[in-house]
Amino acid sequence: MTSKIYIKCLTGAIAAIAIVCFSMYSLPNGFSLVGPLAFQKGMCYVTWNEEGYNSPKSDESLKAMAETGVNCVQIVVTWYQERVDSFIIKRVDGRTPSDPSLIRAIKKAHQCGMYVMLKPHVDLIKDEGNSRMDIGFSDDGMWEKWFSEYRNFIKYYAKLAEEYGVELFCVGTELSYAATKTDVWKNSIIPSVRKVFSGKLTYAANWDDYQKVKFWDDLDYAGIDAYFPLVIQNDPTLAQLKEAWKKWAAEIEAWQSQIKKPVLFTECGYCSADTAPKRPWEEVFSVKPNLQLQASCYRALFETFWDKPWFKGVYWWAWNTYAGSGGENNCKFTPQNKPAIECLKTFYSQEIRG
Repeated sequence: MTSKIYIKCLTGAIAAIAIVCFSMYSLPNGFSLVGPLAFQKGMCYVTWNEEGYNSPKSDESLKAMAETGVNCVQIVVTWYQERVDSFIIKRVDGRTPSDPSLIRAIKKAHQCGMYVMLKPHVDLIKDEGNSRMDIGFSDDGMWEKWFSEYRNFIKYYAKLAEEYGVELFCVGTELSYAATKTDVWKNSIIPSVRKVFSGKLTYAANWDDYQKVKFWDDLDYAGIDAYFPLVIQNDPTLAQLKEAWKKWAAEIEAWQSQIKKPVLFTECGYCSADTAPKRPWEEVFSVKPNLQLQASCYRALFETFWDKPWFKGVYWWAWNTYAGSGGENNCKFTPQNKPAIECLKTFYSQEIRG
């Protein structure tokens, strides 16, 4: 009897270990639509310096980020092309994070207990008045050349992401015109990334054209860079900000019911300035800070979307590589050392939904 009990207990223990191992390793990079990343408590981590991520200061900044409750950090790396009609996409010395710098940030984020989204960007060097949204061409031959460059660029970082255990990868950001070439994304760009990266994929559509993207079925998350304009009046109340969100939330919910994909806000942010809810996408310089308005904008978004079952997280733009960034005299996007951080901590300390 004793031996039978022992064997039964041993068998149960082995089975339990097997279940644990299966849960850890059966899914790509441990990433799932359920479990710890059912809701992504995110932050964008940015630098436009070649070695910006490759320093003890960056390590300390990531540690400070994790202490706010962030469970998933989006790490941004940017390549460049000259103009909207250029087809060469390249690193720029001094501005594109080096591979050792990027790898250090990924490793440090994991050491701090955070999952990682790698989000490569393409920006313009010499085309004032235009942006990556306008990249495009008048003939198929030029499109083919550009997409060949873009495929090499995005696949390069997908391979790096796979090698260093990144959990989530963004195949493109705010490429509004290029994203209309649905067949290329479905038959070339996304499959080429799937071949080398086993984690989850998203695309970051701009707030005003996310409904035009037609390849959401090929991705795991539908991403929106959610810089929706809210109000035009100065110093709106929290109630006014939440009221302004209602029409956008209804629009997003109706769209989500059609595409049947979980939604991420792959970016959202507000400067700590009076313009924050009027033109959320706009960087401001040398204006009087409005720290409480930034915090109210954070709270309005959280209170609007937190309990939506289809909403799976937000990545705030943006956290800098110096832990002492921001502060009471800073009017820019970062929430560091500002009241917005306390709002973020309040929500990010809550139990993960899923």
